[in-house]
Amino acid sequence: MKPIRKAVFPVAGLGTRFLPATKAMPKEMLPVVDRPLIQHVVDEARQAGIEHFIFVTGRNKSVIEDHFDRQFELELTLSERGKRAELEVLARDLPGPGQTSFTRQQSPLGLGHAVWCARELIGNEPFALLLPDVLVQHKRGCLAQMIDAYNTLGDSANVIAVEEVSRDVVHMYGVVGVGKPKGNAFAITEMVEKPKRAEAPSNLIITGRYILQPEILDILTTQATGAGGEIQITDAMIALAKKQPFYGLKFEGRSFDCGSKIGFLSANVAYGLARDDIAPAFRAEIKNLLGEG
Repeated sequence: MKPIRKAVFPVAGLGTRFLPATKAMPKEMLPVVDRPLIQHVVDEARQAGIEHFIFVTGRNKSVIEDHFDRQFELELTLSERGKRAELEVLARDLPGPGQTSFTRQQSPLGLGHAVWCARELIGNEPFALLLPDVLVQHKRGCLAQMIDAYNTLGDSANVIAVEEVSRDVVHMYGVVGVGKPKGNAFAITEMVEKPKRAEAPSNLIITGRYILQPEILDILTTQATGAGGEIQITDAMIALAKKQPFYGLKFEGRSFDCGSKIGFLSANVAYGLARDDIAPAFRAEIKNLLGEG
């Protein structure tokens, strides 16, 4: 079984739901407490053992590349001022030489197209796909849990992170059908994008974390456009599922859809309350804002 060494991060989106904040700053750089969204997701991938971080970017996204590079002027200033703790944080977060690659998605043609744009960097090996809009809060990250499951499922396995939602909202998501269990995972019998509530095969939705076999790249090469005139990754997965098994994993932890304002604000609260250095004062301030102080 080939290990999962590479992860793809599609970061070319416009972030229109956060305008005007994202007019000049990528949505992926919006901070959750004191770390950009994309840094949280890269941290999750690093914890899972990922060695090569592939970013699919677009215009006006160069700040993401700068974030994962050294900033010599800043480092010099911090050193001169004796800010050793801050220097250590920067050094800890910095990927090693050759661990990051950046490629462009020149047209906004969908998630499937973004993955296809990274095909030469992915090569002929399985890879992880992580959507930077989604944060999963847990001591052991979502991708690490997925790789644990993947290592027990045999060659050619594809794994999708899923979570349970109310039946009232299944029409807003990609939904999977549930087959036989296998270890901590289960066989996926079907995938349906935004089904009608009455027609949804379950209330388990696709959450934004995937482990995919490289054969999906061949499918994406000739994939027709789907919903919204975009090349959809779900359509390609449905095609690949005719040849290879797909499994779902109900991960431990809480997810936050940071592509929405409520999800983003909730993530800031949850991650802030998880920080020992600020949680007591932050909790007291929340109580004051709610009139409970």
